[in-house]
Amino acid sequence: MKIEAIFHLPFAEAVAALRDKANVPTARWDDLWKEEHASGFMIAGAMKADLLADLRDSVDRAISEGITLETFRAEFAATVKKHGWSYNGGEGWRSRVIYETNIRTTYQAGRWQQMTDPDVLKFYPYLEYRHADSANPRLQHVAWDGLTLPADDPWWQTHYPPNGWGCKCKVFSAGKRDLARAGKTTPDTAPAIVIDQETGAPEGIGKGWDYNVGEARQQAQKQALADAEARVNGNG
Repeated sequence: MKIEAIFHLPFAEAVAALRDKANVPTARWDDLWKEEHASGFMIAGAMKADLLADLRDSVDRAISEGITLETFRAEFAATVKKHGWSYNGGEGWRSRVIYETNIRTTYQAGRWQQMTDPDVLKFYPYLEYRHADSANPRLQHVAWDGLTLPADDPWWQTHYPPNGWGCKCKVFSAGKRDLARAGKTTPDTAPAIVIDQETGAPEGIGKGWDYNVGEARQQAQKQALADAEARVNGNG
């Protein structure tokens, strides 16, 4: 199976990563910032609640049922017509951004939950970064291909993918046998992090993408649980 095809295979953790979010009408893509995306679902410019709900239904189907981009585009066009939504960008470009961004972020959030499960970490304590083929590869992402670090290395806090708009990079669990196959006896050393003064993010990471979608998802779950316990105990 091609690695790219994996993104069309629904799994429970990825579906939950979307369905636990609350709809948040927004005007701009950065109205929600970094970790806030773990608890809020948004599509820039979708200010009306019913419009956002309809768009979310299609995104949900893309993640839970694995519908194709072509099917998503047809649903997107119907929703736009129904609500008379005027959005930025061409229809093909905008629908692709919404489709791919949501699939990739929820997939990676779900994979983080799977890979950092304590029982998994007993056998696969490392994570390996893999660059995916791209028409316009980011040189830093190519340089990180094959980088294998402990799962708890701080580098993953800012460099766990996606690492920018359209980033197709992935991370996979790795154990001692994987290190040996790669000709290594120990995991790698994390590259030095240099901040891009224009974006405020590490070099190679897109503005606003320097956070770990998986860790953000876990923190959102913990906060939701704490809020629920506070309500039950009469403290909220």
